[in-house]
Amino acid sequence: MQRIAFLRSADIRRADPYIHGIAPALARLGAEARLFHTHARDCGPEDFPGTSERLDPGATPDEFVTRVRAWGADAAVAISLPDEHALRDAVVKTKLEANGIRTVMSPLAATRLLCDKWETKRLLEAHGIATPPAVLVDSDLLNDRALPVPAYPDAVRLAAQDIGFPLMAKPLWDSTSMGIEFIPDPAALDRYLAARPAAHAVLEKCLTGELLSVDIVGAGGHYTVMPVIRTGTAGGPPAFTFDDLRYARPVPDDGFAPTARRLVDLCTALGVEGSVNVDMIHADGVHHVLEINPRIGGATTLSIAAGGLNTFTALLDILDGTWPTRTSAPAERFAVECLTANPTPALLAELRTRVDLVTCHDLIIDGRDHGGILTFTVSPGDEQRVVKELAEWCAQTGFIPAPMLDKIRRLLTPTDR
Repeated sequence: MQRIAFLRSADIRRADPYIHGIAPALARLGAEARLFHTHARDCGPEDFPGTSERLDPGATPDEFVTRVRAWGADAAVAISLPDEHALRDAVVKTKLEANGIRTVMSPLAATRLLCDKWETKRLLEAHGIATPPAVLVDSDLLNDRALPVPAYPDAVRLAAQDIGFPLMAKPLWDSTSMGIEFIPDPAALDRYLAARPAAHAVLEKCLTGELLSVDIVGAGGHYTVMPVIRTGTAGGPPAFTFDDLRYARPVPDDGFAPTARRLVDLCTALGVEGSVNVDMIHADGVHHVLEINPRIGGATTLSIAAGGLNTFTALLDILDGTWPTRTSAPAERFAVECLTANPTPALLAELRTRVDLVTCHDLIIDGRDHGGILTFTVSPGDEQRVVKELAEWCAQTGFIPAPMLDKIRRLLTPTDR
């Protein structure tokens, strides 16, 4: 194995610093890496431990295959997100492996099912995994693009009545909370149907509870369930994925174990290879799975920081046949992520003297600057000191907004201890 291509869509800095953890594995394999990416920003050695090639964001799977083969790759690893790029990578995998280039990515059939929220629900139900009740909304029937079915809107209304309000309308294929609409009552549903949505959607019961995310990494029936990440609360209109405090904590979550086992069984049945990201709501003592994204997730950095298993090196272990290297990755420490002011080198240098900084960089999604995204860890026993350091520093700099700082304080030093 001499040359390994990494396929990527989003800015590789979102994988910092753990993407650099592949360097020792590459040295062990005697391999060099090249990042084939579609992000507009150039990628240098400070971003990725290898060389890089940039492709147009609209590049087809065949264009990826052509570029990867022209470089002379012996193998490939897919680390793209969100779902539409995961599907592209699954197609690329099929085409590369037809040319003898081993590629770590879930099979196309599995990826296609997991990109489709309705098909995912059917899979979850078949494996005994709780998922909120829902009905499929066919936009072709609503927009008279197929066989005329005048009763179809009423059929949807009656199904919604059976499920119960409030509801969430989720585009069938979109991800990262894009395009979701909150439907609080029948009148809002009437407005939603009258607007004739352009894409198919899942109309799902809106549960009130804690939003959770978990990555599952592995292949061939051997999977590691990464630490559970708390990402916010559910029960009302959708919020931006990074608006709330996101964290993992070193507290056993035994109630999740039965769901985790069923999710591993589902991954085994699908032949998942690499990493998948599971979104859930914990409500009334039950873990309700919302969707399974066939790719690494937006909280992968937090997962690695909390549990110590580097997903990116695990993908290379899968590639060279040494997986599994770890069968368990419980949270060993607090891992915390939040939005901040845009970081400067001087601010980061000062912050590193106060906390165990994992990464902090500008968060730019679809060209919009959301500020800085900060990730840090806290070892058990160090909570009081970290809270004091952050409070003093933020009073001087305003780097972390006061409401977010208060959430960090309540997480690390709860009054009920």
